[in-house]
Order: sequence, then C-alpha cells, then structure tokens
Amino acid sequence: MTQYEKMTATPIPRLIATLSVPTIISMLVTNIYNLVDTAFVGRLGTSASGAVGIVFGFMAIIQAFGFMFGQGSGSIISRALGARDTETASRTASTGCFGSFMCGAAITVIGFANIDRIVFALGSTETIAPYAKTYISFILAAAPFMAMSFTMNNILRYEGKAALGMIGLMTGAILNMAGDPIFMFAMHMGIAGAGLSTCLSQIVSFGILLGMFMTNRTESRLSLSNVSRHNIALPANIMATGFPSLLRQGLNSFTTVLLNTNAAVYGDAAVAAMSIVSRISFFVISIGLGIGQGFQPVSGFNYGAKKYRRLRQGYKTTIIMMTCVIVFGASIVLLNLENMIGLFRDDPEVIGIGTRALKLQMFSLICLPPCMSTEMLYQSTGRRLGATLLSALRNGLIFIPALLILTQLRGLSGIQEAQPVAQVLALPLTVLLGWMFFRKLPNEDM
Repeated sequence: MTQYEKMTATPIPRLIATLSVPTIISMLVTNIYNLVDTAFVGRLGTSASGAVGIVFGFMAIIQAFGFMFGQGSGSIISRALGARDTETASRTASTGCFGSFMCGAAITVIGFANIDRIVFALGSTETIAPYAKTYISFILAAAPFMAMSFTMNNILRYEGKAALGMIGLMTGAILNMAGDPIFMFAMHMGIAGAGLSTCLSQIVSFGILLGMFMTNRTESRLSLSNVSRHNIALPANIMATGFPSLLRQGLNSFTTVLLNTNAAVYGDAAVAAMSIVSRISFFVISIGLGIGQGFQPVSGFNYGAKKYRRLRQGYKTTIIMMTCVIVFGASIVLLNLENMIGLFRDDPEVIGIGTRALKLQMFSLICLPPCMSTEMLYQSTGRRLGATLLSALRNGLIFIPALLILTQLRGLSGIQEAQPVAQVLALPLTVLLGWMFFRKLPNEDM
C-alpha cells in the first residue's frame, strides 16, 4: 500500500490511532524527561527548581519558531502529497528546515548578547537568576539544532511518518535523562550539568532526524538546491500557514513569563510551585495533544484529496479519543495531588501552593479536546485566519486578562485560577468556529 492509499483509504479510527501512538510515545518520553529534569534540579534547592521553570519559558520561544516552520511546511506538504505533488513537498520541506535553522542561529546570537536582561525578563528573582543564566547558556548554544529538530519532526508527522520522528526525539530524551545524574552529580557540575545534558541530547536528536531525510525514508527530500532563495512566495506561505503555531507557542512562552513574574511577588516557592504544576499539567495534556497531532496529517491529506467525509469523521473521532485519555490522566493526578507535587520539591510551602493550582487545572482539562481539535483542523487545512484566532484565544486573549484581573482581585489564589478560567471560557467560541468550518465544507467527496 502506498502512503497516499494509507492516508486516504485506511479506516479513520485505526489510522488516527496508528499515527497517534508514535507521537504520544515521543511526547510522553519528552515530558517524562522534563519531569525527571525538574526532579533532579529540585535536589539543588528551590531557587534552582524555579530556574528550570524560567528557562522553560525561553525554550518555548525556540520551539515556537521550530513549530512555525514545521507546522507551516507540514500543512502545505500534506496537502501537496494528497494531491500527489512531491516536487512541491520537497521544496517546502527544504525551505522550512533552512528557515528554522537560521532563526535558531539568530536566537543564539541575540541571546548571548543580552543574557542578563533575558533571565530577568523571563521572571527570575535575584536568587533564581544565577541558576537561570547558567542553564540558559547551554540552551542558547543548542538553539539552531533545537529549532530545526522541531521542524523536521513536524514534517515527518504531516507525512504520516511519525514513527521516524519518534526515534529521534526518544533517543534524545533518553540520553538527556541518563546525562542529568552523570553531569549534575557524578561530575559535580550542578545545574550546568543539566544544561550540558540538554544541549548534547538535542544535537544528537537533530542528527538522527536529519538522517531520516537524507537516507530516503521520507516522501519529501531535503536539499540546499531546493531552498527557495529568490522567490519569496514559498517562505511567505510557510510562515503565514505556520504563524498560528508561532503565536500559540509564543503566547505559551509569554504567559509562562507573565505567570512567573506575578508568582515571583510571592517568593521562590510560588515560582517553583507553578513551574511544577505547568510540567505535570502539560504531561497530561500531551497525551491528548499526541492524538490531535495524529489527526493533522489525516486532515491535511484528505482535505487535499477532497475526501471530506473522512475529514468529518476524523474530527469527531479525535475529540472522542482526546477526551477519554485526558479524563483518564487527570483522574490519576487528582487522586495523588500532594504526592505529585512532593515528587519534585519536598517543601511544604511549594506543595501547598501547587496542590490547589494542580487540582483546578485538572478539572478544567475537560474543555481542551474540542479546542485543540478545532485549532488543528483549521491549521492543517490552511485556514490561516481561523487558526490564528484559535491560537490566540485560550493562551492570550482570555488568559492574559484573566491572570492580570484575578491576581489583582485575589492575589496568589488568582494566579492559581487564571489558566483554568481561560480554558473554560475559550470553549464556546471554539465550538462555534468548528461548526462554521463544517457548515461551509461540501457534504460529498469530490
């Protein structure tokens, strides 16, 4: 069976499940690494634990550019492959990867030139800043490789070959988990060891993912000769299509910084607690997100092939599957709230702040499946305006005012409540946009 036949003829539930499993495994392993990293660094003290949350916001900026080029390229590639146009797919992949690497290099140069200002802008306190500065130096060194790795992984997913991306990401994450105790404790490098481990593992992942494209395992091919240098139309199309991802990831970074700066008023324990809550919450969300990312190539391929009934079925199936796994994951966390926080920082103040915030987050996650599925639907089918609005909605247009207002009205309690409130309020508009999309879509295949 050819890749085209697989994507346009395999029964939808089986196809989404097949494409989701490698992505879910990749995201789980990556997030397990993030949690393990937080736990290891937590042994160095509350300030060091807070530094991980600070730098996590900066890493989201690198991820934002990688996702912009990856999701933008991937959406175009999947629709091109659905229309059986491999030449456009290869030109798009090459241009997207080159663009993300150059953006990562720019982040490295600008970051090192402004490192002191960056760590405080990200929400560091005076005690957290030295740890954050050390850790972020290694992240800056790896930025070009990280950005292009995110792009390559997204292209692989949109081609329907998420298993290849899983190999690269899992290898890096496993090396990172193994490297943390070696560099941090066996070699007595402290938080610098955590940064070095992250840097080296990201470069290894980059090499493995690049190898997938260079050994003819993909539908699209990477080549400098395929990079669009003189025609601005293709890079502009990639960036415009991927802009919702840049906006989404950028807002994630900005809101993390905003959350940290507001929490910093209440001390290092509040910063550390909210950082831990964010990590645990994203671990649960990532399972559902993996299913949504399995839906994206199905959506793009079948939209490009004009198989609209499969697109409708895929959307409904994705929401149902997402809801099941998120409810299951949230239930496990709710039954072990204090123990979950205590795993990462055995500090009564951190546990007290984190437990309430985590409980509210878990209850509000039931609103996420329709929101994430609709956002992915719009982007994978090239509906830029709707995708941009959906990307800005939950983590920007609603969350930022909610955080600022609730913090003024309720102090630390408002910081704990802002994200759950934003997730609940985003649901009605998302449902409306989903209905509008399918109302305009032809009922029959063409």
